[in-house]
Amino acid sequence: MKNLTLNPFKSVALSLSLFYFFYFAMVGVYVIFMPKVLKDLGYTSVEIGAIYTSAPLMRFLLPFIFKRWIKLTNRVFYISLIATALITALFFITINNFWLFLLANFAFGGAMGAVLPFVEIIALEHIGKENYGRVRLWGSIGFAAIALVLGGILNSYIMALSFLFAMAFLTTIFGFIVARFDKNVSIKEQTAKSSNASFSLYKYWAFWVSIFLFQLSFGAFYNFFTIYETSNGIPLNVVSYLWIFGVTCEIVMLIFQGPLLKNFNLLTLLILTTLSGVFRWLLIAFYPENITLMLIAQATHALSFALYYTAAITYVYTLYKQKQLAQQFFLGISFGLGGAVGAIISGLIYKISPSGLFIFEAFIALLAALFLFIHKRRKEYVK
Repeated sequence: MKNLTLNPFKSVALSLSLFYFFYFAMVGVYVIFMPKVLKDLGYTSVEIGAIYTSAPLMRFLLPFIFKRWIKLTNRVFYISLIATALITALFFITINNFWLFLLANFAFGGAMGAVLPFVEIIALEHIGKENYGRVRLWGSIGFAAIALVLGGILNSYIMALSFLFAMAFLTTIFGFIVARFDKNVSIKEQTAKSSNASFSLYKYWAFWVSIFLFQLSFGAFYNFFTIYETSNGIPLNVVSYLWIFGVTCEIVMLIFQGPLLKNFNLLTLLILTTLSGVFRWLLIAFYPENITLMLIAQATHALSFALYYTAAITYVYTLYKQKQLAQQFFLGISFGLGGAVGAIISGLIYKISPSGLFIFEAFIALLAALFLFIHKRRKEYVK
């Protein structure tokens, strides 16, 4: 990696690493602990599902707005960073009212929607796909660190929100530093801006359907895994360790995935990692109280998240000239629309059958793999 010094203002690698650390620590608080916090405050499973639909839904809608009216510039990125921190502060005064908290989460999703795509392009341009994992792994470390810390000390919603705000504030600081390295990327994106109107989702429709479905299958895991495990007699601190173990496996994959990305077909990697998700959801569905099998299920996070995610953003990067817009659509369709629909469905099904929810998600992941086969057979693009 180039320019790896101890000064984040001079090192793109170090600046990206610190940004990813705090950004995904923020995500960790939001994903691992906030559902349990909301449940303890009296929110129903349907209300929790609705809350966790709002932010992803905004992430889905945002790329369409950018495609038509807005260019993702440094200024827009700065505004999004500041808004993210301010909205997490707003959570303190809205969390006890479902409708106000729902609106705040819509705003949170809108603010975050422009942040990660902007940074991902800087990372791919400056670091490259073969070294991307070694920088991105710091996000996984941040996610694991927050799980370890809060899993042992969390005792109130105020504490959870305080950590969420602190991580958002630090994300904003390092986001401003990362943006200093955007000059070359902005020039390239400006040349593609005139062709934004020709950006086509239909051309690769089967691929986009697949990433939507696969992220939808994560709805049960992200929103109800902690609740599901604790309801099956697993203590909260042990569930935190399960999260940490999964992220540890993710980190190992991010360190060593370079040769896989370099020597294997990206689409083949996507198919294999999607199928690993089917296996993962079935284990969780049938053996939630078995710690050994839950460790095996969490170990597949190295495939179903780490390798899948890097292969996917790299694949999308090669498909389109409009790099930042393509990344916005990837995050919007997968984590946005897929996350929103997954949250709604998981909230509805969990109320009826908690284990049945994970069986359903395994079926959805299998469909995602089938659509990748369709995409491959159509020979639209093979790396």
